[in-house]
Parts: sequence; C-alpha cells; structure tokens
Amino acid sequence: MAEPAVGKITQVIGAVVDVQFEDHLPEILNALETDNNGKRLVLEVAQHLGESTVRT
Repeated sequence: MAEPAVGKITQVIGAVVDVQFEDHLPEILNALETDNNGKRLVLEVAQHLGESTVRT
C-alpha cells in the first residue's frame, strides 16, 4: 500500500473543498480524510485543478 499523501485545504465554498498537494495528486474518486476539530471528515476527489490541486 502506498504511503498516504498529505495535502493542505486551500479553499472551502459551501460543500466544495479545494486541497493542494506538493507531490502527486490522488486519483479522482479517492477518499481524503481530515480531522475537523476532533471529528473525522471524509471527502471524495471529484476533479483535478491543474497540477497540484484537487476539488472535492
């Protein structure tokens, strides 16, 4: 299993979240997990925006 990529949330507009990655982008339909003040939040990659950002 590949090591998980670490990204940074750069923008939130309603239910749409943009996440920037330094290395490689996760594939479309992959799950992204984040910690939202102690609560687990799972996002699904819907779109690649350029070479370093995904939209969920």
